[in-house]
Amino acid sequence: MDARTEQGEKPLTHKETRLIVFGVLLPLFMGSLDNTILASALPTIGRDFGDVHNLPWLITAYLLAATAGMPLYGKIADIHGRRFTLRIALSIHIVASLICALAPSMLVLILGRALQGMGGAGLSAISVVVLGDVAAPKDRGPYYAYFSMAYTTAGAVGPALGGFLADHLHWSAIFWLNIPMALIALAVTSTILRRLPRHERPHRLDLIGAMLIVVASVSFMLGLSLASVRYSWTSPPILALFTCALLVGGCFVLRQITAPEPLMPLAILRDRTVRWAVTANSFGWGSIIGLNIFLPMYLQSVIGLSPTSAGLSLMVLMVTLNTSAGLGGQLLGRVTHYKRLPMIAMVVAIGALIALAAWADSLTLWSFELLLFLIGLGFGPMPSLNAVVVQNSVARHQLGITVGTMNFGRNLFGTMFVALLGALVLAGTNVITPGGFGPGRLGGALPPDAAAAAAAFARVFYAVAACMAIAFVALVLVEERPLQTGVVPEVK
Repeated sequence: MDARTEQGEKPLTHKETRLIVFGVLLPLFMGSLDNTILASALPTIGRDFGDVHNLPWLITAYLLAATAGMPLYGKIADIHGRRFTLRIALSIHIVASLICALAPSMLVLILGRALQGMGGAGLSAISVVVLGDVAAPKDRGPYYAYFSMAYTTAGAVGPALGGFLADHLHWSAIFWLNIPMALIALAVTSTILRRLPRHERPHRLDLIGAMLIVVASVSFMLGLSLASVRYSWTSPPILALFTCALLVGGCFVLRQITAPEPLMPLAILRDRTVRWAVTANSFGWGSIIGLNIFLPMYLQSVIGLSPTSAGLSLMVLMVTLNTSAGLGGQLLGRVTHYKRLPMIAMVVAIGALIALAAWADSLTLWSFELLLFLIGLGFGPMPSLNAVVVQNSVARHQLGITVGTMNFGRNLFGTMFVALLGALVLAGTNVITPGGFGPGRLGGALPPDAAAAAAAFARVFYAVAACMAIAFVALVLVEERPLQTGVVPEVK
């Protein structure tokens, strides 16, 4: 047993807290990087294996496995401790990266990506749980700002880094890069997490619930991806997929109601504040995930930029989002009405998204970068607010499963929202081919095919704006409770 438990868990000093928080940023960065780094390398991988039809599964397999795995990691962390669970996640990630790097076929690569998703789920989930262990809710804002910076930085640089490695080395370098990073993270966290307080409780793992949500999600996303591309929306295969998603999804909800310890405990969501904060977090991050994936496609398809150049063009979004996240996190615990700034900022982000949709075919370079600046500035303060509000509303021993549930909702909605946006892009046009047009330029007249692509992406940006608006409404409905200022005594 940890010495801290035996000695009554002396409070961590600020230096110890900061060291632990910085120590888990690398695993968080790795988990976020894997979400987007492969996107720009997909065409190269398809050419090497002579298989372009199954390329989307390299993204979907990872996201699905990560979505199902996050709540399980939360439970395991509550049972066996954070350090043990993070070791398991890093070990799985190393093995999966090796399989992907040496994959002889597309099928092996897809299976490796699914295994990598299982590892990546733990990297993201446990890092946030650790923050809940070392800092009181009132003090978490500044620390969570660092988490937002690591998460969004990785998501933003992923497409550019993946494109660079695929262009100048080999696509397998993307996976080889993961191995030394994981080994460093394993060495660092194995040392610093010895200082972490312990709050283990006995739990059961809901493996049946995990399988049900994977089946329902796969059916739903297959329906979205195949409808209007290979089959009509009313064809028997599409209707069968959506029916399967509905029925299995209903079984998942029933399982969560009746299971002794469900994958996604609905009891947590009975708290009005937790429910609305999880909703705001899911829809807000769904918007940003959608932008991280479809903005590079927009720049490649409409403007004709290379994958690397398209990724670099999004640096403004990353910088402003990180800056506003840092400032918002610093102010969170210092003001009484901590919702006001994020709510005002969200209005700015929604307005910028509407403008991006309305002017998708006529933006100048400067107006495009200005809109990205406003979106990042507007969204930044919200994630730290949601995380602190949720963790402020639950018992200490439920932090693992609560954070797992919050990340589960974010990933599940984000995965399905990305599938929906893909359907919107393909609706009414078949000209979405990265780098297929050019030389295009922002602010100039677009060729007919590029103009059709711009109209398709306008639909995507309107959908993202609507998603962000739902997040804003949920944020308004979050109750502004006083933030706890110390460690809550553990109930024995």
